[in-house]
Amino acid sequence: MAVEDRQHGGVAVATPPHKHSADPPRAGGAACGTAPRSHNGHHVYRAQATYAALDLGTNNCRLLIARPAQHGFRVVDAFSRIVRLGEGLAASSRLGEAAMDRAVEALKICRGKMANRGVTRARLVTTEACRAATNGLDFVRRVATEAELSLEIIDQRTEATLAVSGCAALADPAAEGVIVFDIGGGSTEIVWLGSRSEARDPAARIREWASLPVGVVTVAERYGGVEVSRELFERMVEDCTDVLEPFVKKAAGVRQARSFHLLGTSGTVTTVAGIHLGLPRYDRREVDGLWMQQDDILTVIDRLIEMDYAARAANACIGRERADLVLAGCAIFEAIRRAFPSDRVRIADRGLREGILLRMMHEDRAWWRRR
Repeated sequence: MAVEDRQHGGVAVATPPHKHSADPPRAGGAACGTAPRSHNGHHVYRAQATYAALDLGTNNCRLLIARPAQHGFRVVDAFSRIVRLGEGLAASSRLGEAAMDRAVEALKICRGKMANRGVTRARLVTTEACRAATNGLDFVRRVATEAELSLEIIDQRTEATLAVSGCAALADPAAEGVIVFDIGGGSTEIVWLGSRSEARDPAARIREWASLPVGVVTVAERYGGVEVSRELFERMVEDCTDVLEPFVKKAAGVRQARSFHLLGTSGTVTTVAGIHLGLPRYDRREVDGLWMQQDDILTVIDRLIEMDYAARAANACIGRERADLVLAGCAIFEAIRRAFPSDRVRIADRGLREGILLRMMHEDRAWWRRR
């Protein structure tokens, strides 16, 4: 059964502007699409162009379909399903048959949605699981045959850049330095982002970046995610801290930046935000752009450690399919927080797919209007 998209719920949503935003975000980015029509040498806004961005990660298969709108885009359809493509990958170095079957079935649904919505341009990417698996390319070929979709295995730098492009509008405009992080299933992308005065394109403001070989699936498979004591949680944090150390040395200067803060985009941080707000059902409108204080985050993590598996599964912001992963994600989150102490963290329920959409529309000059 399909899981409703956590970011957009499959309904039309204007983005990037949001009620929590400290400033009106601009459509940023840089990347690909169908050229706009012209009239007397002037570009005309193509309201009918429909774009799709698909992100097949280690844990989730997520699709976003959108059309350009003033200063951003409007979501017309979305899909998300937990497929656990990277299940068992760390032990075998291969994608398992059952995992590939789940992913292919989800991708067939995505193909149908793109056809039904008349998508004119798409970028379909896959990340760490296919990068790491010895049979990753074989899986991509299988997808081309069975789901009739062309998947692109993107490198780590591209993944980090797209994630930053999708959520950078939520950075405090006064901040001279921000640590942006995206906790995935098989890896965590982390970036030192410079101030807005440096460049309009977020990709041009990246000072340092790293792709860490820790994600919610890999950490949970190594330590277990069902029964997590406080001692086990601390061991998870220590392991993630060790992996993070080389980046911490390169990005140490960001901690002295004026108005420095963290900006997190992932299911982990949005789950922490949803629990903090006491939502009876996850609601992107309440979470995206939320500022959380250090004490609030610690309170939620403590609550999660105290919960047993059944309680986590019953929580509306977690659910049964993610109950064994959420504390692994919190351990990565906590390692980043300890390495880069900040009183505040901005929560982003936007990221890689939004970055893909913004970049395609930017290259297509989708926001250019005839004067």
